[in-house]
Amino acid sequence: EIDIVAGDKIRLGVIGANANRGWAPVAHLPAVVASPDYELTAVCTSRRESAEESARRYGARLAFHDHRDLLACPDIDAVAVVVKVTNHYQLTMDAIQAGKHVYTEWPLATNLAKAQEMANLARAKGVRTMVGLQARGSPCLRYMKEMVETGYIGEVMSCHVSLIRGGILQSSSNGSWQRDPALGASTLARACGHTSDALRFVVGDFSHVSAVVSTQARQWLETDTRQLVDVTSPDNVLISGRLINGGVASMHVAYVPWAGSGLRIEIYGREGTLIATGNDAPQIKQLRLQGAKAEDTQLQDMEIPVRHVDVTEETPRAEPLNVGQMYHLFAQAIRSGEECRPSFDTAVEVYKFLNAVQDSSDQGREVTVSLV
Repeated sequence: EIDIVAGDKIRLGVIGANANRGWAPVAHLPAVVASPDYELTAVCTSRRESAEESARRYGARLAFHDHRDLLACPDIDAVAVVVKVTNHYQLTMDAIQAGKHVYTEWPLATNLAKAQEMANLARAKGVRTMVGLQARGSPCLRYMKEMVETGYIGEVMSCHVSLIRGGILQSSSNGSWQRDPALGASTLARACGHTSDALRFVVGDFSHVSAVVSTQARQWLETDTRQLVDVTSPDNVLISGRLINGGVASMHVAYVPWAGSGLRIEIYGREGTLIATGNDAPQIKQLRLQGAKAEDTQLQDMEIPVRHVDVTEETPRAEPLNVGQMYHLFAQAIRSGEECRPSFDTAVEVYKFLNAVQDSSDQGREVTVSLV
């Protein structure tokens, strides 16, 4: 197992590090460059030219265009896999086999079975894992979780989450592969995966769910080819259910044609209320937090304590923030040798929850949620 000497930076390789497109230049690469825990040792893309461009732009020592060469490099302690979902499984399994600690984006794989394989192999090889459920890095949601657990709102009685994003009627041809749910990036897998995990992180798990998983837009217009393509991926997920702690909860996660309303997380307790809002998904942007106690009739803005911010001041306060928070947890786990959350095992739990949601919709009845 890789041994990180106290004080040494963790030598990281990023697979999928194109400097001009994708999630890596938006969030991962700026977060890593600003982190005191890591050295961005290597970048890897599918082409030599783009790998070398990324290395120049972000200061990496090494550039690869074959991930197997990166994984064979003894100067790499850990890797991040930031590519299309369809490629997560093979790249991640290769990294684990090479004995590298791995941070793989969400969705972890295209289905539960593959995610379970990845978690099992990582455990067998003794490597630390992190899955990109970055809502758990949100300072706002961490503070909400703390307040729920310390009794700020008392007994949790009911919750509601709404994430409505616009733009479902069209996509570029480069993104229209997501129209097939088997490829792992549908609204159920991606947006509902992130958003349901955010709620479960704050208030705890569901015991039962009733759900509707629906494809409302059955065709997309490819904006570059001007072709209409058939769609089978769901774009609306509606969930109602019971929480293990006795509360009830509902969720609506959807892509709609125009002017989505963004995110709203409402938690109502016997002694107070907490509301988090944002203009995008909970893992992407900073959120506004408001609260009210007991007989207060007006919500008040709440300041997030600095103890919930682990990143440096140099980390941009946009998409890199939550990702940087996750990298900090990942570094702690690598140094301590202890499992971190959200790990690949956490991802398996999310898949089991989403499968229960799909089962409920398919069967038209309430189902029990089992994460075991």
